[in-house]
Order: sequence, then structure tokens, then C-alpha cells
Amino acid sequence: MRTAEAAHKPHTLRSLAFAALGVVYGDIGTSPLYALKECFHTGHGIVASNHNILGILSLIFWSLVLIVVVKYLTFVMRADNRGEGGILALLALASPKGRDPKISFTTKWIISMGVLGAALLVADSTITPAISVLGAVEGVLLANPALKPAVPWIATVIIVLIFLLQKKGTATIGKIFAPFMVVWFLTIACLGVPQIFVRPDVLLALNPGRALAFFLDNGWPGFLVLGSVVLCVTGAEALYADMGHFGKPAISLAWYSLVMPSLLLNYFGQGALLLERGASVVENPFYELAPTWFLYPLVAISTSAAIIASQALISGAYSLAQQAVQLGFSPRITIIHTSEEQRGQIYIPEVNYLLMIACVGIVFSFKTSTNLAVAYGIAVVGTMLMTSILTYYTARRRWRWSLRASSALLIFCLMIDVPFLIANLHKIMDGAWVTLGIAAGVFAVMTTWKKGRGILAQHMKRDFVPISEFLDEMKTKNPHRVEGAAVFMTSNLSVVPPTLKQHFSHNKILHNHVFILSVVTDDVPEVPDTDRVELENLGDGIYEIQAHYGFMQMPNVPILIQSVTQTLKLNVPVNDTTYFLGRETLLTYGAGNMSWWRKSLFSFLTRNARSATSYFSIPPNRVVELGMQVEL
Repeated sequence: MRTAEAAHKPHTLRSLAFAALGVVYGDIGTSPLYALKECFHTGHGIVASNHNILGILSLIFWSLVLIVVVKYLTFVMRADNRGEGGILALLALASPKGRDPKISFTTKWIISMGVLGAALLVADSTITPAISVLGAVEGVLLANPALKPAVPWIATVIIVLIFLLQKKGTATIGKIFAPFMVVWFLTIACLGVPQIFVRPDVLLALNPGRALAFFLDNGWPGFLVLGSVVLCVTGAEALYADMGHFGKPAISLAWYSLVMPSLLLNYFGQGALLLERGASVVENPFYELAPTWFLYPLVAISTSAAIIASQALISGAYSLAQQAVQLGFSPRITIIHTSEEQRGQIYIPEVNYLLMIACVGIVFSFKTSTNLAVAYGIAVVGTMLMTSILTYYTARRRWRWSLRASSALLIFCLMIDVPFLIANLHKIMDGAWVTLGIAAGVFAVMTTWKKGRGILAQHMKRDFVPISEFLDEMKTKNPHRVEGAAVFMTSNLSVVPPTLKQHFSHNKILHNHVFILSVVTDDVPEVPDTDRVELENLGDGIYEIQAHYGFMQMPNVPILIQSVTQTLKLNVPVNDTTYFLGRETLLTYGAGNMSWWRKSLFSFLTRNARSATSYFSIPPNRVVELGMQVEL
């Protein structure tokens, strides 16, 4: 069976690690722009004394080690769903196998955690372009403070251009990802090294005792600094999400060989500068590392890195949306494949423009990266927490770990995640409510769609007729048959599709070849062509087809039907096949299983969902739609 890892074989580990620099580390790689300075802008009286500087640096160092190295690279990335990673891929691994109609409380809990993590990741995708670009553009203020009013406008222009270019595909942008990120990481490393030589005592921050002493001396305000320290690991989830593109070995090689050393050299360089010059450089220690002549080139390099960070999160949002559709948590949307060679390169207009509007609104609402940092972090920590919980269930159910071992892993992860989450809670009233509001909206959409489709399925089940009864009726009535083939799509092969029932009741005829098709999304990223189709001949020219796709794949029904007719050696021209699809009219009045606002939301989503014709790549001129009314 083909897996994502197998797709990597033609490439060398070195080339994959080189490519991984651009896509995976865009977000975490730009954190030196704003992470350290925000630790002194929390508003809780933490001054830039030598003791506090070393304590905060120690927190940053050990956060990178414990979260990125230990948690993600060592444990979470073991959760390999046929080569793919990410919160929804992890949800598929953590969920029990099979499709039990009676969902247990534990399964509902697991699904809720996965959906909430996905919603928080979407919120993260709206914040990252804004804070990354703002943080980079703000470097010009050191040379010309009068440009401060123009910074949000400059950032907005860059952000809008990023989103407008998405329709061109990521292939061209991808070619420049790695070179730019290599330049970025080498640049930030070189900026930090001279300052470390000036103040080698900054290396005392490697001692975890410095972090502990910082907490003991500063108390609750010191604990709240964790809300800003988390900014240094905001891209950790991207390592796992992009595992399917590059594989764990390439990601690990890129991290250990260049990314982590560069980040640490720059952070410690900033810390050394703070030790040397004190509070005078707190406002922007990253740009203060650069000599005056290099300031504008550094702003250009930083902006390029911020663009790459934005691109990485936007691409991740596309993949997340595609997985949500395939797993039944989102209505059908327009998914455009921008590359014939690489399946993962997609463009989703609806997601693209919603993110663009949200990012522009956030830039003008917060205006500076310092203000925006208040809203940042809580979504990232929330996603990390959901990942920890799902990893526990994966360890129990897929890795067959003992209760003691899996519980130890969960406790270790929670000891990291929970303090960071608590330290971010105080930000809610200061601006983090924006992030939580976005996540709540996405969560409401995903859960409402899932529940609404379940209610529709239960409603239709009441009128289902067993397929065996329909076949007996065909033999009795011997209806008139017409040339060509008809395809009736259904979610349940054991009963007659409503569209087939309606068609036969009204028209009293059948085509010579009738295909009852069910498209199933399996809990794996990809299903190979050899395992695609399960076919059963019911007699009298009627066939049942169950087509299997992974949640990272898009079904193409005409190609599927053509393959089946060739296998059966049927003489059915492509242009002589008719596709019968159902269209529901939802009635939202009266009592039901959903609240009024969920009914209204579900009805709105249904009306605006991409049509099945487009989603399944069916030619519109070969489609017949049959309507029905459903009361929610």
C-alpha cells in the first residue's frame, strides 16, 4: 500500500530537510522577532534586570527542548497515520475503529477534543500572518519612528498580496521557501553570536535552576510571563502537521542541524544584549542586534520570513479544511488542485478570502505586534493541549501502551501544557477573546454540520426500503429499460437510495446498467487505487459499488465509473451515463433535535455548500437532481 513515506523515496533525506526549512519552520522561525521582547511587555512589572533576563532565557530554552524536542519530535510524531500528521489525522488515530452507531461518551469526548483543536488551529492561522508581518515591518521604526502610523497599512498591503497570490498555487512560492529560510536562519544566528562573546555569562541561562529562581523571586507575575514565553514555540504544531510532506527524519534533520541552533544563538544573543545595555533595548532587542547599515536589509529578510510563515499557516488551513470535509465536519467547499505532481498543493477560495478578511481586521484592530501578542498564544496552547489528550488515546488504542506508560506520557504533557494555558487565561479580556471567538465560530460550524447531517441520515432512514425488496419488485414488474447507465449515490448500500426510489416511482423505467454508489472516506490519508473499489453484481444489470478514499483525497466519480465499466467489460460511453443526485429542502420550524440557532446555521451552510456535482467532478449536463423536504 502506498504511504506518504513511500512517496519520499525518490528524494534524498538532505533535499527533504532543505525543503522542510521553508514550510515547517516559517512560524517558529520568526518567533525571535517578538517572543523575547513580549516577556517584558506583559504589564506585570517584570524589569530587565540580569536575574530576570537569565530566568526568561532559561524558560525559552527549556520550552523549546521540552515542547519541540521531547513532546513533538520524540512522542507526538510517532502518531503516524499512514505518513500524515496533524490534529485531524491524530483524531482518526485516537478514535475507536469501526463505525458503531451508538457513540460512547468517550468517543464523543475524543471527537470534541479533535474538533476543538482544529478550531483553535484555524484561529492560529488568522493571527500568525498578522503578527509575523507586523513584527517584521516594525523594524523600520528604529530608523524612522515617524513611520509608525504607516506600519499597519504596509502590513495590510503585504498580507493582501499574500492571499491574492494563493490562487497561483504554492509550487512557485515553494521553490523559494528553503533558500530564503536558510538565509534567515543563518542571519539570525550570525546576529546573535557576537553578543554572546561580549557577555558569555548569558550561557548561565542553560541552567534550569535559573527558570525556577525566576518563578520563586517574581511569584505570580513571573508565572504569567509563560504567556509570552509560549510565543517561541508557536510553530511546534506545524512540525506534526507537515509530517506527511517530508517525513519525520527530514524534519528532525532540519531541526537539529540548523533551526534549533539558529534560534538559540539568536535568543541568547538578544539576552546578552539585554545584559549589556539593559532596559534601553527592551522595545526591540532583535533589531537592536543589527548594525545600523544592516537595518533595512534585515527588515527585508525578516519580512520575507514572515511571508513564508504566513504561507505555511495558510497552506495548513487549506489542508485542515479538506480533511474536515472528508471526515464529515464541514460542508463541501471548492478545492482546487494547483499541482498535477503533488496532491497536497491545493487552493480553497472560501477559506482564503475569509482568512484574508480576518487578518486585515486583526491588523487594524491591534495595530502593533505588542498588542497582538496579547491575543496570540492561547489558541496555540489550546491546540497543544488537545494534541496531548489525543496522543494519550492513540498510545492506548494504537500503540498498545499500558495504562501506566500512557498515563505517564499524558501527565508529562499536561505538566507542560496546563501552566502555559493558565498563564494565557488572563489575556482573554485584553484581546484573546478575539482568538477564542474565531475558534468558537469554527467549532460551532463543524459540530452543527456533523449533527445536522446525522439528523438528516436518521430522517431518511425511516423511509428506507431494503435493497432485497427492491430487487424482488424489479423481477415482478419487469420495468422498461433504456439505453445507457444511471448512477445513484447513497451513504447506505443496504437500502434503496431515495433518488432511485423517487426515479422509479415517477418514471417507471430503469437504465440498462444501474450503479448504486457509496463513497466512503476512510480514517487514513490516502487509499491506493488497488484498494479503491468494492463491487457486487446484484443481477439484472444492477451493481453496488463502494468506493474508498482517504481524507486527504478528492473523489472523481466519472473516472471511477469509467474504471468500473472497463472492469466489467460493459460498453457504456462516458457521455451516456446519467447521475441522479438528491437535494434536500430543510424546514427549520417545529420541534427537533437541534436548537433554533443550530437549525438556522445548518440551513445556511446547506444552501451555500458546494454542489455534489462539482465536489464529485460530475459533468453538470449529465446530472438529474431530485428534491425532497426534510423537517429538522
